[in-house]
Amino acid sequence: MKPISLIDLSRQWNELESELVAAIYKVMQNGQYILAEEVSRLEQEVAEFSGVAHGIGVANGTDALILALRAFGIGPGDEVLTTPFTFFATAEAILQLGARPVFVDVDPQTFNLNIEEAEKRITSRTKAIVPVHLFGQMANMPALRRLADQHRLKIIEDACQAIGAKWGTHGVGALGDAAAVSFFPTKNLGGFGDGGMVLLSDDEAAQRIRRLRVHGSEKKYVHAELGWNSRLDELQAAVLRVKLRRLSTWTEQRRNLASRYNQALAGLPVDTPQVPVEAYHVYHLYTIVTQQQTKLQRYLQSSGIGCGVYYPLPLHLQPALSSLGYKKGDFPNAEYLSTHCLSLLLYPGMTEEEQNTVVEEIQHFFQT
Repeated sequence: MKPISLIDLSRQWNELESELVAAIYKVMQNGQYILAEEVSRLEQEVAEFSGVAHGIGVANGTDALILALRAFGIGPGDEVLTTPFTFFATAEAILQLGARPVFVDVDPQTFNLNIEEAEKRITSRTKAIVPVHLFGQMANMPALRRLADQHRLKIIEDACQAIGAKWGTHGVGALGDAAAVSFFPTKNLGGFGDGGMVLLSDDEAAQRIRRLRVHGSEKKYVHAELGWNSRLDELQAAVLRVKLRRLSTWTEQRRNLASRYNQALAGLPVDTPQVPVEAYHVYHLYTIVTQQQTKLQRYLQSSGIGCGVYYPLPLHLQPALSSLGYKKGDFPNAEYLSTHCLSLLLYPGMTEEEQNTVVEEIQHFFQT
């Protein structure tokens, strides 16, 4: 059987080659490569797509988190509530600013932040919440907004996997104070390299993020504060503008493939993604929960079928974060999911025949 990759980016290239080449060539003709017309237009288009006032292009999703937190004054001595079941950058961004991540266990159904548990961990030092819209599904932002307003906390959404996701009519960044988006190549909207964006509607914070991304400068050679060198380049912006025009269509393809998986895997000893009625899931990853994670992963890979484990070691058990003082057993849901979640291949351009092959192999695994 021909191998089937977990993700195949060549299909986007095959679909868009002529448009992408033309967009890149236009940038090369103009000779402007940093924070010029393509970046400005992409910022406007992504902001409009997400229903917020400002989009600010930065070098990557991690920087988007760092700059958003910094713009709202998060720094040394502050505590920030977040999840241990996510990519390392979520906690790393908090620590880079001298603040302390305070982990909160996740809901075992949605994999997102448990809001009741979050409320229990609020102290006088808590200044913000960083919910992660994991695998493409938004956390319950209305409930988080109420909690944050009650305790005067900022919400910086880690939406690096969730561009296009919604809760009701609200997109990422609409209910939080800001949202961080990643344009890493494998994301739902991915470039030809690293890239990221902060989405928000706060004019003052937006102005500060624009300053922070260029060494704290608004006027050339005059620096109001210490900042970063974190700019989205024109070539990436040009690529992303071409792809943005297809994003809604690609998202519906992802959702249709997810629906087919849900139907085909029903009756097997796996839990398929649980989606609240208010949530519009964009399925950056289609992730099941199974008691036989390792065995199923090995079986699929031996059959030439890509799959992945996100994330095998929760953040509170990471060696680099040992100084935070957490131990095994502190967050049982996150720990359980780390050893029982398996992400199946799902991406725009994937054929029903390929998906049928994946399903047949999973069915065969559980029948033998």
